[in-house]
Amino acid sequence: MKKIDNILIGALALALSASFSACQKDFLDRKPLTEISELDVWTDPNLTKAFVARMYEEMDHGFAEVMISSLTDESRFIHDYNTSRVLQGNISPDEHGAVWDFANWGKFYGVIRNTNMYFENIDEVPFTDENDKQQLTGEVHFMRAYNYFMLLRMYGGVPLITETFGLDDEEAIQSVSRNSYEETVNFIVAECDKAIEMTNDETTRGVVNKSAARALKSRVLLYAASDLYNKPGNSNELVGYTSGSQVERWRAAKDAAYDIIETNLYSLYNKSEDPTENYTNIFLDKTSEETIFAKLFDRELLGTSHDLYNGPNGYNNWGGNVPLQNMVDVYQMNDGSPFSWTNNAHKIAPYENRDPRFAATILYNGAPWKQRGDNGIGLDPVGVIQTAQYEYWNGSSVQTRWGLDTRNSPIESWNGTYSGYYLRKFMDITLNAQFIRGDQDWIFFRYAEVLLNYAEACIELGEEAEAKKYLKMVRERAGMPGSSVDNASGQALENLYRYERRVELAYEGHRFFDARRWMTAKEDFSKPAQGIVIYGKLQPDRKTLVYSYTVDNIQDRSFPEKMYFIPIPIGEIRKNENIEQNPNY
Repeated sequence: MKKIDNILIGALALALSASFSACQKDFLDRKPLTEISELDVWTDPNLTKAFVARMYEEMDHGFAEVMISSLTDESRFIHDYNTSRVLQGNISPDEHGAVWDFANWGKFYGVIRNTNMYFENIDEVPFTDENDKQQLTGEVHFMRAYNYFMLLRMYGGVPLITETFGLDDEEAIQSVSRNSYEETVNFIVAECDKAIEMTNDETTRGVVNKSAARALKSRVLLYAASDLYNKPGNSNELVGYTSGSQVERWRAAKDAAYDIIETNLYSLYNKSEDPTENYTNIFLDKTSEETIFAKLFDRELLGTSHDLYNGPNGYNNWGGNVPLQNMVDVYQMNDGSPFSWTNNAHKIAPYENRDPRFAATILYNGAPWKQRGDNGIGLDPVGVIQTAQYEYWNGSSVQTRWGLDTRNSPIESWNGTYSGYYLRKFMDITLNAQFIRGDQDWIFFRYAEVLLNYAEACIELGEEAEAKKYLKMVRERAGMPGSSVDNASGQALENLYRYERRVELAYEGHRFFDARRWMTAKEDFSKPAQGIVIYGKLQPDRKTLVYSYTVDNIQDRSFPEKMYFIPIPIGEIRKNENIEQNPNY
């Protein structure tokens, strides 16, 4: 009998953190974990719940060491890990580079196989509460939809497999081929609808409910309505629609987003009068009324290393995914006007009077941060980010020193930023990340995205007044003037919408896909990655520093046409010649 100890042992830790500890104790008392078989899972509702808990554990999240933002113009991963292959457009069917972390064909189909196994066996499980069974089944429909969406957003149409295959099913396996983009979208939406029907209106934090399924449906339909998948004259059904109305698809996207809005279950987080503090706490407050669905972390069992991966090297952290000047320059001034290096006032003080979300997202030279460790507090008793080179008076002459958070840091030099910035977003300032893991939630879906989805669909449908209403909600919550929205129309309104989406959802995993579906990636992602060189010059009083800023290219990048889709792994095509490759590979 086939053992699935790898599934259940992995499920144990998550199940404990999800309040399944009682059921874990029951089955631990009966049989060793290494002897749990597939048949055992379907004889005990608690084991079945643990089986589903494993699906939650395997959901990709944004706190991995390499963030998908570092495959875009948001950031650069300083340790590379084959990200440069992707950024220079050199991926191929047998070498995906770092994008494989987010496009792992086998991983997603592995979870899909487990969802199929669940549906084939669930009626054998002796549930005493039919509501429990229905809720759990709804969760699995969501998981099947979610994993197919993870494939769809990278590859386009993929094989829709709804049964498990055994070792004797070689002929059936060889008959599998890719479904069309439209068929894949329709299947995912149908799975979301089943999850909406079967799950509860509200559940405990981190468990799929109707709103989570609606939010996934909203994102799927927004993508499906976008230009990349609705090219006039497209004849390749695997990577887009070949018929039908894009207008109707935008209307479906609008309706899906409004289905969440009209529940009145969620609102924009707004607990502080300081918009920077407010935006910071969206990602730290576990009681946020903005969070629709999130992955939970526990410092003891499944803590996140996000702060360690991305914190400044002068705090004995790893640098990681450092924001680019390309992204820094996007942030508007706080009056809604664009930032420009040709504006002398901006150039003298580039980090002042910016969109309040800037300071909550980016750590820049001079930004207040936290107390240094024992090896740095003597050099910086205050706790301020130092990514510049500084002049100082040593009593007899002017000398220079490198900041504690540069690549020439006297604390740690190997992991300093290339760009002059570090990530602030998601960070817990109270955490000593060198030694302790964090417990921040990774938010898969939040209400601000839903409002932006709705606004985008309204703009595309020409319903500007309706779009402005919801776009202003997001912008004004951030402390930015709503008048900018009131005064915009046509292309200017679309540009402002895209600004809001880019800034509001920065580093949350959206930019990689938004630039593609808007078909701006070829231009945006072919620009060199830029950083900042900062020099603090000592003034005659021998106390004051005046800073100069020089924008510098730190990495060449390229985005060939093929990169709009990820290549099907060559191993899958070798196993089954019916699997057709994506264009231009």
